[in-house]
Amino acid sequence: MRQAIHASCLIMCISCAGAHAHRVAATPSTPAHDVHAIRYGTLAQFPVASLVRGADTSRRMDIALMLWLVRAPERVVLMDAGFYREKFITRWKPVDYVRPSIAVEKAGVRAEQVTDIIVSHIHWDHLDGADLFPNARLWIQRAEYEYYVDSAGYPKRSTIDSLDARMLADLRRAGRVQLVEGDSVEILPGIRVFTGGKHTFASQYATVSTSSGTVVLASDNAYLYENFERQRPIAQTLDSASNLTAQARMLRLAGELRRVVPGHDPAVFTRFPEPGGGVARIR
Repeated sequence: MRQAIHASCLIMCISCAGAHAHRVAATPSTPAHDVHAIRYGTLAQFPVASLVRGADTSRRMDIALMLWLVRAPERVVLMDAGFYREKFITRWKPVDYVRPSIAVEKAGVRAEQVTDIIVSHIHWDHLDGADLFPNARLWIQRAEYEYYVDSAGYPKRSTIDSLDARMLADLRRAGRVQLVEGDSVEILPGIRVFTGGKHTFASQYATVSTSSGTVVLASDNAYLYENFERQRPIAQTLDSASNLTAQARMLRLAGELRRVVPGHDPAVFTRFPEPGGGVARIR
């Protein structure tokens, strides 16, 4: 019953999203960003039931491994950093895999040019590649960091890989980790992060101001467009009701589904076919 109530609320929120959208178009004080999705590989024949709550367990699809590039005049920002350690490649066997630090070159960026990485959550396929970008500062929710990593850099829970916990702690000791204090925080001009998706304890998603309005980078707080279109929470969440509420909020923030980018949907690259070659400009 609780999920049904929240699903009903989501429907109402979708219907009024255009009227009440929080559109943050670029202004003289808010830079216009270019936003690109960059594909660095594929997980073949992934079970859709692990992405969409209640999906047919026989369905499979090739899901995209993505990171998101946000460019402003003085900053080059990534949302998430992918993975590269051999243990993950051996276990998951990604198809057409390109190391994330190389994949960004498809969008004209070198790894050393990345100034900031927004870490949406601590799962290996989003965090592991952070140390490939030697000059980047990491932005992660304080609650996420402290829930999963202890003071010595060991995992508090098995959700985070031990090598990634150590890396994150080492980067923090080096002064390269900025802990974000909660919901709706502008971490950089025109870039704001939000909590509540509950993919992990304090997973976050981001809004980015562009010349045409607000783009929402959902990461794994919404895996597929199907989560929105069928009003279904993600299958891997700590709280389905909270996840549905977060999805409704994403739609309000963006104003329309077109400007919400889910975390693993290959359709991103057909809905936004330019410039191509595994890069999609979101607009």
